[in-house]
Amino acid sequence: MNPGQSAGQALGAALSEDVDRLVAAEPDVRADAEDSVHQLRVATRRLRSVLRSYRTLLRKDAVAETTEELKWLADLLGVARDAEVRADRFRTLLAERTAQDTPPAEIASATHRLVTAERDRYERAHAEILAALDGERYRALRDRLVGWRGEPPLRTARAAAPAADFFGVVLDRDRQRVEALVRAEPSAAPADRVELLHDIRKSAKRLRYSCEAAEPVLGEDATGLGKRAKRLQTVLGDHRDAVESRKAILLRAGEAGEAGESVGIYERLARAEQAAADKELERYPAAAAAVTDALR
Repeated sequence: MNPGQSAGQALGAALSEDVDRLVAAEPDVRADAEDSVHQLRVATRRLRSVLRSYRTLLRKDAVAETTEELKWLADLLGVARDAEVRADRFRTLLAERTAQDTPPAEIASATHRLVTAERDRYERAHAEILAALDGERYRALRDRLVGWRGEPPLRTARAAAPAADFFGVVLDRDRQRVEALVRAEPSAAPADRVELLHDIRKSAKRLRYSCEAAEPVLGEDATGLGKRAKRLQTVLGDHRDAVESRKAILLRAGEAGEAGESVGIYERLARAEQAAADKELERYPAAAAAVTDALR
């Protein structure tokens, strides 16, 4: 911790570290290394989140343009990452949840519709990522971010504020955003609840990243809150994955049924995903309370 550090100095250091993550992940994505798309996506989302949380320290025009470009890149990476996750999830489900007496032809058909189809989606999405990485739009974004490592677009007057004071306000504001959504969740209509839980997850992730950026300034206060935010993010992320997986399985089941194939294997997998989603919801209240009760 550096008690004499200014807010601008602290944010510059955090941004520099995040830019380094993004630049380091790019060669692995080009080589299609394991987990590389995920790592570049995380680096992209972390940068966008930090820019949004600490935006009042930065020039408005620079932040608006860069966060929009980071969203473009994250969305592009997300198509490939989601397909990669689903392929692995479906493969595991088929291995663990297929009845022993299931005919091999049914297993092969379900594997093709679930696993192979997602792998094909990943390959197409990865090709689009490579094209984007070779394009002018990405190069301009990367060059701008690399330039920020030495000279971020700070608002000079605000950047001179003490880092501990400013970062503390940001963390409290981000925590309050999570708390407001958590308080609204019990009264949400059933049809809206899944999306509200997803919004809570995204807010928890933003809080986590703002905490991690603040760790060199605020120490254990930021570390502890960040860990609790990560736990909430993980619980709701696992819930979301199960919900989306079940939805995709039922869609493939419909296609199989229209083709005259048995849908029993899909129904079994869908029930397993429903159980997984319910299990994460049981963990949610404690994970939410750990964040909303923090710093009180």
